[in-house]
Amino acid sequence: MVVEPQSLDGLSTDQLREMAARLMTQLRHQGALLEKLSHENALLKRMKFAAQSERFNPEQKSLLEDEIEADLAAVASEIDALQQEPTATPQEKKRPKRLRLPANLPRHEIHHEPESSTCRCGCQMKRIGEDVAEKLDYAPGMFSVERHIRGKWVCAQCETIVQAPVAAHFIDKGIPTTGLLAQVLVAKYADHQPLHRQEAIFGRAGLAIPRSTLAQWVGTCGVRLQPLVDALKAQMLQYRVLHAD
Repeated sequence: MVVEPQSLDGLSTDQLREMAARLMTQLRHQGALLEKLSHENALLKRMKFAAQSERFNPEQKSLLEDEIEADLAAVASEIDALQQEPTATPQEKKRPKRLRLPANLPRHEIHHEPESSTCRCGCQMKRIGEDVAEKLDYAPGMFSVERHIRGKWVCAQCETIVQAPVAAHFIDKGIPTTGLLAQVLVAKYADHQPLHRQEAIFGRAGLAIPRSTLAQWVGTCGVRLQPLVDALKAQMLQYRVLHAD
């Protein structure tokens, strides 16, 4: 295993050339992959608008649009992962309006607090507030809301603010929990419930989740689960080889 040095000062000319060649190869690979994904993205968008103009019956049109939206979300997620710098500033990039979860849904509070309320200087910190993030959860037959509460603690002596880190989520800054995402995927692929039908099911529960949002969830899950798919594929291929022997 090659260990990357902390500084370039101690490298020889040959080592610098080798590192530069390796970086150029990585850049060419990422550039080619980005170009491929951009081309796929353009084709999917063309298919999406073509599907809207073609004469399909409502059932065919809904199924086709579901798959295209999910593929678009998957390709967009891969492109974002490849691009090291965002193409737009935070002021230019439009963020979707966050869904307001119905007040009648049961709430389950999950508190995230620092491991200790004692500051590094030895003083006792005081709680001055909290940040609350709500996630939509699903258990069989019932929707609920997870309220993640992160308390803010401050030391009056050294003015240090301490807060528990944000927990990792399957979709960054998204509202669905893993339980809800699992329900959408199982309903779509195992129970044969297209996304437009799931949209209607959620609507009857008072949740206005558009089909395009559900498709984005499906596409993002496809990208996030790809390492698991690759691992299962490798295991199955290994099993077949062992079985053949």
